Amino acid sequence: MAHDPTTQSNYQDIKVNHLSFEFDVDFKSKIVEGYVELQAQALKEAVSELVLDTRDLTILSASLISSPTESSPLRFELGTKDPILGSPLKILLPSPLSLPASSPSAAPPPSALASVGIRFRTSPNSSALQFMNPEQTKGGLYPFLFSQCETIHARSLVPCQDTPVIKSTYDALVRVPRPLQALMSALLVEEGKRGGHHDGGATDASLPHVDDLDSKLLPSPSSSPTITDPSKVVIYRFRQPVPIPIYLLALAAGRLESRELGSRSCVWAEPETVEAAAFEFAETAKFLEAGEKLANTPYVWGRYDLLVMPPSFPYGGMENPCVTFVTPTLLVGDRSLTNVIAHEISHSWTGNLVTNATWEHFWLNEGWTRLLETKILGALSNPATLQFLWVRSAMTMKAEIDRLGGASNPFTQLEWDLQGKDPDDAFSSVPYEKGLYFLLYLQGLVGGAEVFDRFVQHYIATFKFATVTSDQFKDCFLEFFAKNRAELLDEDKKAKLESIDWQAWLRKPGMPPAVNVYDESLVRQCFDLAQKWFEYAQAVDLSSSPSPAAASAEAQTPPFSPADVTGWTTEQMVAFLEKLADLMGGTTKNALPLRVAAEMAEVYGLFQSKNPEISVPFLKLAIAAGDLSAMPPTEALVRAQGRMKYIRPLYRAMFNQPSTKNDALRIFQEVRHTYHPIAEKMVAQDLGLN
Repeated sequence: MAHDPTTQSNYQDIKVNHLSFEFDVDFKSKIVEGYVELQAQALKEAVSELVLDTRDLTILSASLISSPTESSPLRFELGTKDPILGSPLKILLPSPLSLPASSPSAAPPPSALASVGIRFRTSPNSSALQFMNPEQTKGGLYPFLFSQCETIHARSLVPCQDTPVIKSTYDALVRVPRPLQALMSALLVEEGKRGGHHDGGATDASLPHVDDLDSKLLPSPSSSPTITDPSKVVIYRFRQPVPIPIYLLALAAGRLESRELGSRSCVWAEPETVEAAAFEFAETAKFLEAGEKLANTPYVWGRYDLLVMPPSFPYGGMENPCVTFVTPTLLVGDRSLTNVIAHEISHSWTGNLVTNATWEHFWLNEGWTRLLETKILGALSNPATLQFLWVRSAMTMKAEIDRLGGASNPFTQLEWDLQGKDPDDAFSSVPYEKGLYFLLYLQGLVGGAEVFDRFVQHYIATFKFATVTSDQFKDCFLEFFAKNRAELLDEDKKAKLESIDWQAWLRKPGMPPAVNVYDESLVRQCFDLAQKWFEYAQAVDLSSSPSPAAASAEAQTPPFSPADVTGWTTEQMVAFLEKLADLMGGTTKNALPLRVAAEMAEVYGLFQSKNPEISVPFLKLAIAAGDLSAMPPTEALVRAQGRMKYIRPLYRAMFNQPSTKNDALRIFQEVRHTYHPIAEKMVAQDLGLN
């Protein structure tokens, strides 16, 4: 079993096969009262303790469960808190568990099994949870709660083996105040039961291990006539029969409605946005069917639902099984940003079904998912679009590696060393785009998609329901093509496979050791327009020097019009803006002249764009140019939502300019409490704050 430096649990001695949760959501105190029963199995002989990960949890009790009605207390202790890993919870077992070495693959005997119950409470500072006041939601009348456990934040929600190498099934009871709806990364099997002793002792719907309801009162604004008795609660029951890593545990609760999207899908959102969400995500079923065809493996999760999150959600999407959490920034009204859904659906196979064994191999989750995502989008459009997506990915990869310092930054390599490091600090688009780049390199070596897609299906079939390391991926690839050499490879391709520099691809930072060649026909007009603006900017720049050429440049009328980009997709606009940024990055000033930025904004109406995929890269250019008219839309954007893809580059852009550095610090201090804890931490680091 892979070594994971980001956990303090003794997962190599004993593993948790199943978890049964009880969650009681306390909006008043912004905590979750919880209970978990862990069904554990020894992996070797003489296991005398169960060590779990925790961070900022209060552990109230631990017990050995001998039957549904019998339990006995267990001794436990919390270890010293590590600033990254939290505090290990050591539970002493009354007698050692043992798995006979002679038959490790057989059904474990009773002597290898134990059920341990833990009563716990989260902290208001839990890094996995964000409690939102009513005014932070779209409707403004009811609070909202959501979790985000990736990467190592599940330990601040529940005591657990917080490592992706361990997969477990789970069931859960969740109690929330009416009229809120609870959702989890599991199948909703029962809802609507009134729970707790305030309802007359509805024991069939109570939480048997969490019964202190008296303090669980929902903040009830006077403007909300619906909540007249805060003691009224509702219990939801969930079941996840497919083993998942604990980072995919997810919980949300809010005033939600749903709309059906197909036989396997619906979208949940606040009532004020549910219709817009239903329109935006109407084509979800197409992505799901294309994914099944590409993976040649059925969708095993039963439901693929979507939950549109409040604006502070820090990611574009989170691939929680059964219910993907998505940012409301996708709701732009034209379905142009639904590629995020293709990405999250792809995780149903690569990430959720086949999972990176540790966060050091994160690229196996995200690089593979980018491959499936782009192939799904290509299958639903045309080959030119697919090539365009790959060109864009390569551009993003280069820009991100350059931003991170190139070969000097070890987090620009695919396989990381996370000993003593926070995996959140390693997060960037590198594992996504460099991972995709590597897989496309391998695809080219073996002769293209027709051959490589057979390996894609083999890889998923080999590691489904399991976890995988980079070396296991390498071995799987080489063994597959060794076995199928005669059928799939000619002599030239065999030689190319033998020449792969696996060490450089996986463990060397910086740009990849080889260059992929793509069809740039669809992106060429974007690049050409970027080149024209670049040349115009260079000419305008001459106006600062006393020369006849400068006077001529000063007199120029911008040779551009809105017709330049008429009919362009969002992706084309982004390709144009990012290519221009790349060109300007090679100049002495590293920025557009102020005049040019202002003219571009006026010609293409960029300050008026409601699409953040377009507005963010332009605002970065405008801020770098010193255009202070970019500040109002920038400030409005970082105040309105907390998606890290948008707010982090905008804060960095402001912070890097002397004229706006103080604005970045001021705005962040004013709104940081509205961001998710993960986003708050990462932006604070970007701004040099603790």
